[in-house]
Amino acid sequence: MYNHTVARLTYRALLGRRRALILCVLPVLLLVIAAAIRGMTGADDQTAADVLGGFALATMVPLIGVIAGTGAIGPEIDDGSVVYLLAKPVKRPTIIFTKLLVAIGVSVVFSAVPTLLAGFVLNGNSQQIAVAYAVAAAVASIAYSAIFLLLGTVTRHAVVVGLVYALVWEALFGSVVDGARTLSVQQWALALAQKIGADGAITSEVGLPLALILLIGVTVVATWYAGQKLRSLTVAGDD
Repeated sequence: MYNHTVARLTYRALLGRRRALILCVLPVLLLVIAAAIRGMTGADDQTAADVLGGFALATMVPLIGVIAGTGAIGPEIDDGSVVYLLAKPVKRPTIIFTKLLVAIGVSVVFSAVPTLLAGFVLNGNSQQIAVAYAVAAAVASIAYSAIFLLLGTVTRHAVVVGLVYALVWEALFGSVVDGARTLSVQQWALALAQKIGADGAITSEVGLPLALILLIGVTVVATWYAGQKLRSLTVAGDD
C-alpha cells in the first residue's frame, strides 16, 4: 500500500521552492503572533487557547491541508502527467494511499509542530493547552488531507473549492454557527483537545466518541472514494 517512488515524487512536488514558501507563511505568522502577544501581555491561558483555537486550528490547519492535500495529486491531473504515473504497474489505491501519507506528513509538520511551539511560547503549556491543540492539529490534518486529496481527484478547481471550505465553513460557520459545528473537522479535533487539556481549558461542541467516529469515517471514505475516482480516470484514459 506504499510506493517509495510515488512518495518521492509527491514530496518533491509539495516541497518545491514556491510551494514550500507558501507552506511556511502561516506557521511563521503564528509564531510571530505568539511571540508578540507573549511579549505584550505575558503568559495567559485564555489568550493561548484563543490564539491556538481561533487562528491555528480554525484557519492555519485547514489552509495547509488545502495546499498539501490538493497539491499531492491535483497538479498532476491538471497538466496530464498523471497519465505517466497511471501507466506504471502500481495499484491505484496504492497511489492514493501513498499520496495521502505524504500529504499527512507535510500537513503535520507545517501545522501541528508550529502549533505546539506557539503554545509553549504563549503559556509554556500550562493546563496542557499547547499539547492539546498540537494533537488536535495533527488529527485534523489527517482528515483534511484525505478530504482535499479527494477534491484533487474530482475537480480541477480543487484549490478554490478547498479554500472556500476552509475559510467559509471551517473558519466561519464551524466556529460560530451551532448547527454547522457538528459537521466541522475543527470541532471533532477540539473534542480530542478537550480530553487532553485541563478541565474547562478547551471546549468542543461534539462528544469525543462521536468525534472519533466521524474523523475515522470521513478519512476512510474520502480515501476510498479518491481511489475509485482515480481508477475511473484510468479507465477513461485507456478508452
